[in-house]
Amino acid sequence: MKKIAMFTMGTRGDVQPYIFLSKELIRNGFDVVLGSHPCWRWLVEEAGIHFEPIGPDIDIEKEAAEIRGKSSNQMLSMLKTMNFIMRIIQGATNEVYELCKGRDLIIVTHSMIGAVEAGVLGIPTVNITLQTEMIGEKLRPQKIKDKLIGGMIAGQVAKPYNKIRKAYGLKPVKSADEIMSDKLNLIPISKYVLERNQYWEAKNILTGYWYEEDRDYVPDEKLKAFLDSGKKPFILALGAMSFEAVSEKAKLDMFVNAFKKTGERAVIQGFQKTIKDYELPDSMIACGSVPHSWLFKQGKCVIHHCGFGTTASAMIYGIPSIPVPHVLDQVGFAMQLEKCNVSTKMLKAKDLSEENIIRAINEMNGEYEVKKRNAEILAEKIRTEGGVAEAVRLIKEVLE
Repeated sequence: MKKIAMFTMGTRGDVQPYIFLSKELIRNGFDVVLGSHPCWRWLVEEAGIHFEPIGPDIDIEKEAAEIRGKSSNQMLSMLKTMNFIMRIIQGATNEVYELCKGRDLIIVTHSMIGAVEAGVLGIPTVNITLQTEMIGEKLRPQKIKDKLIGGMIAGQVAKPYNKIRKAYGLKPVKSADEIMSDKLNLIPISKYVLERNQYWEAKNILTGYWYEEDRDYVPDEKLKAFLDSGKKPFILALGAMSFEAVSEKAKLDMFVNAFKKTGERAVIQGFQKTIKDYELPDSMIACGSVPHSWLFKQGKCVIHHCGFGTTASAMIYGIPSIPVPHVLDQVGFAMQLEKCNVSTKMLKAKDLSEENIIRAINEMNGEYEVKKRNAEILAEKIRTEGGVAEAVRLIKEVLE
């Protein structure tokens, strides 16, 4: 039995794609270990996957909320998040190294954790990329100016990995590309959503989205009664962007008031600190951890932060979106939704106001039939790809 390890850091959206992949690998006879923050043990083990804790036992929701709260600038917020995660990755290299030993393949996730350690041990790797902006355009003819700018950016991206390389007595690399797999880079995005870049090397492959139907989920009676009692609700699912270090009543008020004034029913995920003492009207309900594979099918539209996983779920399950990106990479995913004409124009977090939310809801309602039909057609196409099965097929080819 071939042994595979992969490691990931961050919020639930940074873990979930690898749970889907791990389960499909296990179904195909592989021995898989998935390592992450200790707080995700329950999530990984609940899926029947061998979990190994990596790094300190932190409250990821609290940490993410504090980082976001310290900066309203999208670029700064993303950089602070990346720096926070990279510090943990650098500190956890010894643990990762020990867990890599004896493995036949290391799947290097989007945070690139495990790449250096696998190289030291001489273990082959396969990469996964969620943000396609990180993929080098190796086949593009380069002008001197482009080379200089690209080299500067590549050098900055490589810095944290060079710190790990130094710990093993390795020479620094000029670009993170140098520690990427030379065999395969999996991109779990649909070809119906993103056109393949002609300047990518052949190893960069769009597999289609990775997902799994949650057929066993049963909602609690309160949520079921709410959904049965009226028209389809808007779903507010801001994911990690609704994590709270402290109560954010003013932010929730904006959405609640907008739903009231537009006459829309709503299901609200997140805002756990605020929602405890918050009195919602009868036309709205708060719900906790409900799988998007079930919840999104119950809604009219989803208002979300455009994290990778939530954006994918909206497309997979054929529900139109109101995109509210908070950090820079989320803007890229919002642009994908706009290009497919399954969403309103994005409403950036810095522009959030009751008036702008109402404007977005009215835009959605005015064009709903077109956007809903587009979302359903796109979902039908996505389902033909079998993204996670295709990923496993390609991984098998590498191992063979």
